[in-house]
Amino acid sequence: MQTAAFDYDLPTHAIAQVPVEPRDRARLLVDRGKGEAPEHRTVADLPQLVRPGDVMVVNTTRVLPARLKLRKPTGGAVEVFLLERTGPGRWDALVRPSRKVAAGTRIEAGPDLVVEVGGQTDDDGVRHVILHTTDEQAALARHGAVPLPPYITAELADPERYQTVFADRPDSVAAPTAGLHLTDEVLDGCRAAGATIANVELAVGLGTFKPMVAERVEDHHMHSERYRVPPETLAACRNAAGRVIAVGTTAVRALESAARRQEPEGRTDLFIRRPFDWQVVDVLLTNFHLPRSSLLVLVDAFVGPRWRDLYAEALTRQYRFLSFGDAMLLERDPS
Repeated sequence: MQTAAFDYDLPTHAIAQVPVEPRDRARLLVDRGKGEAPEHRTVADLPQLVRPGDVMVVNTTRVLPARLKLRKPTGGAVEVFLLERTGPGRWDALVRPSRKVAAGTRIEAGPDLVVEVGGQTDDDGVRHVILHTTDEQAALARHGAVPLPPYITAELADPERYQTVFADRPDSVAAPTAGLHLTDEVLDGCRAAGATIANVELAVGLGTFKPMVAERVEDHHMHSERYRVPPETLAACRNAAGRVIAVGTTAVRALESAARRQEPEGRTDLFIRRPFDWQVVDVLLTNFHLPRSSLLVLVDAFVGPRWRDLYAEALTRQYRFLSFGDAMLLERDPS
């Protein structure tokens, strides 16, 4: 399959720069399947769209203050973007400008944090770094910033708006953005409608957002990411009287990875594309994704080529796209 098949025209004005307030006012395009016109609702209507016996699965990972803006002793600016913890005080990171930072360089963020830049990992452009500090969490909170995607150029007034209301353990470098729309009131409404809320973790990293640059989709390489699916979540999905509703593509990948690997936690480089043997997820709540992205390929595997019609409808009706944009509720195509 050609990567170009997942291209579409995304106007700059359609890219949301700020989140809507309140969260659940985000618009929701509700897919009704082949040959049926979608409905236009809001996320606040989600309790009316779930059914008794449904299991709604959310990714509870929290975004790290992973972006550190530093200066070398010579005065040169350096950005260290932490990607994944590899051991106590040890991380894989992107360093910019990498070629001007020699291995062994120590950069002081403040008296409580020194960043030592090491050599490259096996992944192109990724470096080993060591954080020298007595309290890593406090030091990152003091010196780091939550990293927003590069297509968001507006300043975020409240960094908590790039966290879900159920965010728990800091482990990701980007938010599971479909979950940003949910509020405690929406979740309580879904429970009152008979749905169960269950948790997974997938540490959002390069695997989720790495651009597809290969000409063929099949040649795209996914970086692995850590996932954890609690036994009670697996049991709830297996025994669901209704549907399994995944909130976001990261929840999808965690659930489908656990089902395939028969392991509740580990690392996954699962790249979901057509044809795909779905084992767990029946319904997907997701944002609108970038052209030529692995996330859009996942949506195509879920609903087939009609994603184009849904995206065209959303653009015509001026839905807001990408991380701070609106959402869609998709029914899996049984074929």
